[in-house]
Amino acid sequence: MSTAIDAAGRLVIPKAVRDAAGLRPGVPLEIRYRDGRIEIEPAPVEVTVSSSGGVAVATPTTDVPVLTTDIIEGVRDGLDRERG
Repeated sequence: MSTAIDAAGRLVIPKAVRDAAGLRPGVPLEIRYRDGRIEIEPAPVEVTVSSSGGVAVATPTTDVPVLTTDIIEGVRDGLDRERG
């Protein structure tokens, strides 16, 4: 798949790639240049860690989408395809 950078320096990530990566409008991204490659990935979600019943619990500091069964199954299916 190909794309181009426009005169303003913007890069359009093709829809199929955005969908496969779970990227939605407004998702913060981290971009870095390493070993001759440009890497783009969703920024980690900031969390606070507390203890509940002796178990560490991570709570996001901002609103995040609800983790649904469909999302989990989609990730599992993708991993199964990658692993053969």
